[in-house]
Amino acid sequence: MRTVRQLLESKGPEVHAISPDAAVIDAIRLMAEKGIGALVVLEPGGRLAGMVSERDYARKIVLAGRSSRETPVRDIMTADIVTVGLDDAAPACMQLVTERRVRHLPVVVDGEVVGLVSIGDLVKAVIEEQQYELDQLQRYITS
Repeated sequence: MRTVRQLLESKGPEVHAISPDAAVIDAIRLMAEKGIGALVVLEPGGRLAGMVSERDYARKIVLAGRSSRETPVRDIMTADIVTVGLDDAAPACMQLVTERRVRHLPVVVDGEVVGLVSIGDLVKAVIEEQQYELDQLQRYITS
């Protein structure tokens, strides 16, 4: 069973973040530039304030007819987020994203964001684990 630590070791700990006071258009530009669907929102000093995603943009800017140039990230970000630690297991994280209906889990250690795990990372880990178990069963049967 893979842990968040192992997931981050294989994918890297890079986290893209934005300030809650930045304009939403800047968040969307950064997501487009990096080819990602969400950003961690960090207060000055690095405290986790929330997450902002393409979903937030679509629902709270586009559908509401608001201006992405004049609206700060703080106004559309999701502040009530769930975080995980380095020793959390991938299946437990998968359960969290399923139950909370989120796609990203910030990894926090001692109050600092050290990584981000996406639902794609978790699906990949679960598939790899299942493939490993299947291979072991096939070896057992054929030997």
